[in-house]
Order: sequence, then C-alpha cells, then structure tokens
Amino acid sequence: MAGNSRDPGRSVTARALGVLTAFDIGHTRLTLTEIARRSEIPLATAHRLVGELVQWGALNREGDGRYAVGLRLWEIGLLAPVHAELRRTALPYMQELYETTGENVHLAVRDGLEAVYVEKLTGRRSAPIISRSGGRLPLHSTGVGKVLLAHAPAPLVHEYCEQALLRHTPYTIVEPGRLGRELQAIRQRGFAQTSEEMTLGNCSVAVPIRDADGGVVASLGLVVHSVRAELPKLARPLLPAAEAIQQRMREHEHADSSD
Repeated sequence: MAGNSRDPGRSVTARALGVLTAFDIGHTRLTLTEIARRSEIPLATAHRLVGELVQWGALNREGDGRYAVGLRLWEIGLLAPVHAELRRTALPYMQELYETTGENVHLAVRDGLEAVYVEKLTGRRSAPIISRSGGRLPLHSTGVGKVLLAHAPAPLVHEYCEQALLRHTPYTIVEPGRLGRELQAIRQRGFAQTSEEMTLGNCSVAVPIRDADGGVVASLGLVVHSVRAELPKLARPLLPAAEAIQQRMREHEHADSSD
C-alpha cells in the first residue's frame, strides 16, 4: 500500500528512497523536518521511515538530533561492479600518476548525463577542487566529463548539446555548435582539455579508458592550477596509464572467462 503520502501513488520503497535522496553534497546533515520537506512526505511517515533506516544503518542520528548518511550505504556502494573492479584496477596507476605529477588525479564514469567520480587522489600541492569520490559533475565543463561525452552514443550527445547548459564560469563552452566541434576534436586527438571551465584558476586534461571491444567505459584525468598548466604535456603520462589500466582489465576479464 502507498500509505499516507502527499503522492498516494508512491510505494513504501519510493518514499524510503526519497528519504535517502534528500541528502546531497549541499545537505549532508538534515533534521527530520528537513527530510520530510525535501522528500515530500508527511512528517509522521518520515519519522517512521527514518527510524527504520537508522536501525538498519543507512542513516545515523547524531548528537544534535540531525541525521546523516550511514556507513552501511557506503559499504554497499563499494560493491557496485563498475566501482569496485574499475577502482581496484586503476588505483595503483592513479597513485603512480600522483607521485609523478603531484596533481589531482580523477577516475570517472558516465551515468546518464553526468560524470560520476569513482576515485580521486589529491595532495597539499594540488589545486583546490570541488569534485569528490562518489560525486557528480557536468559532462560539458570537466575534462573527464568531456571525454565521456565525446564517446557517448550519438543520440545522447545530440540531446546533451541541445539542452540549456549551465555556464559555470565565463569560459564554459555551452554553445551547441562549439561544444560539438570540441567533442569531435577530442575524438581525433585522443584527449580532452578544459581551461577554467568548471572552476576559475584550474585546468584539466583527461583520456579515455576502453574495454576489450574499444568502447569507452571510464575517463582518467588530471586537474592542475592554470598558472602551471601545460595541458598537452600532461596528456603524456595519462595515455600510458590508461593503456595499462585497459590491459589489466582485459587480463582480469580473460582470467574470469577461463575459470
């Protein structure tokens, strides 16, 4: 039964998922009232669902009475095949890239019309960035996102370029024709680059990671301070790292098929 809800057609599962998705990067700690409002369910229903989610470990109730996402969800999220296998394979090469460059290293996959950051490495010398592991950022204004968009199916690329794109800085490319030409150039040269398109003061470069059939399944990138950016040069260590990750992924697939 849908129960007492502002939307009587919503199932219990849908309302529970609504409670969980009330949390995002800008709302990591919420009161019960805020959860009810953001998930659009009555306060009494929110109270019951939140209690069950706390008992299961999906949410934590903190000392001030606010709620936060629990470790149980993080543990389950790490089991996602695209996350677990890709991250495990890529992480050693990402660590080598960080040691070599001292810059932010990103690994991302595409989920619909967004880039999801599977892993990132950063340090004290690295440029300040807004990305986070498990976070989402636009495809058109990030290096890893542009790679993923450039190699997405043609209907999706057309859909993406024709929508009203957010201009994050004065340098963000949002014009459909210009963005389309940029994506074509990425496919031709083998890497993407951005210059202060997501954050002022930062530039990025990224390359594709392909599966055994040649399809792009992920993107590997670096984010650097604009003042020390030599983007074509930064593609040099990225390309062999991506190739090594691809090779290891193929070896794992071959080993699995031989079992």
